[in-house]
Amino acid sequence: MALEITDSNYKEILAEGKPVVIDFWAPWCGPCKMVGPIIDELAGEYEGKVLIGKCDVDENGDVAAEYGIRNIPTVLFFKNGELVDKQVGSAPKPVYVTKIEALL
Repeated sequence: MALEITDSNYKEILAEGKPVVIDFWAPWCGPCKMVGPIIDELAGEYEGKVLIGKCDVDENGDVAAEYGIRNIPTVLFFKNGELVDKQVGSAPKPVYVTKIEALL
């Protein structure tokens, strides 16, 4: 299962030093419902190597605003706490796998 990323914990998660993937989503977003299960699968597949989480933009506006999230789903990819890549809109699983592998 993906971690729950919130306004109160995202800085700690990024500071851990591991690669981080954050899926910005909302419950009412149709394309987010397609990406969500992929993110959950990847969280299991990369457990221990990459921190993968989801951030509900309706409940966590601060983190979404900090990274300029205007469209969802948006998935951000971090290495050493720095934003290095992003995917705006839904994409098939291999797109996410390629971006995650580039973090390792």
